Amino acid sequence: MKTLITMVAAGTLAVAGSSVLAGGDAAAGKAKYATCQGCHGPAGVSANPVWPNLAGQKDGYLVKQMKAFRDGARTDPMMSPMAKPLSDEDIDNLAAYLSTAACK
Repeated sequence: MKTLITMVAAGTLAVAGSSVLAGGDAAAGKAKYATCQGCHGPAGVSANPVWPNLAGQKDGYLVKQMKAFRDGARTDPMMSPMAKPLSDEDIDNLAAYLSTAACK
């Protein structure tokens, strides 16, 4: 039983620790987001139903989708060229900003 409790506790710490370490810099993401506002709105809420709302999305989801656009796994004539020059750090920062209430 002690082994099971130790394994669960270690797994919980590993997951919690990895999410903290994987986070980006929300302030840097806010600055980078300036180029995204035209379509996704100044607060991450798009006025156009064609473009999705980004505010409040989970950071893991945002990272996955932005990398998919950047790397060509997902394509869109508007979004793909916007994502192409983004570094992993840029994407982490954007996700950190958009997933927080700070962008609202």
